[in-house]
Amino acid sequence: MSTKLRKANLEDFEVIYDVFTRVLEDGKTYSYTLEEMTPERSLAYWISAPETHCFIIERKNEIAGFYALRPNRTGRAKHVANASFIVHPDHRGKGIGRKMGKHALKTARKLGYKAMQFNFVVSINEAAVILWKSLGFEIVGTLPKGFRHASKGLVDVYIMHRFL
Repeated sequence: MSTKLRKANLEDFEVIYDVFTRVLEDGKTYSYTLEEMTPERSLAYWISAPETHCFIIERKNEIAGFYALRPNRTGRAKHVANASFIVHPDHRGKGIGRKMGKHALKTARKLGYKAMQFNFVVSINEAAVILWKSLGFEIVGTLPKGFRHASKGLVDVYIMHRFL
């Protein structure tokens, strides 16, 4: 099945917000809570914040996933990118995350970033850890019991990095 990657627009936000809130409710990958990620804050996080580049991947004319690429830090650390990814639950296990990950790496290079860092990869999110390692990321740090997983309790969080 073919997929299409494109820049997100404001018309996409309703679906982005719906999927994002489902993932937050699930409590297995993102530290944010539903209470703190209001529609306004979520819009900024995914689309409207300065230097944020949000992309949509479509499969069967549906939004199958999305990611936001941005600087990890400001000023003298601005050359390192950060990205957040969500694959729609109905489209998991179909290579969507890999396609977005490859696109994010290519886009980050084009934007002049020198490296990419993920600050918060939940250690028991095996699909994400395997994917990021396969795309050249290394675990460069561990935050012991840094995440309160909805069903597993306190689990470690990885910081993952790779040069571009």
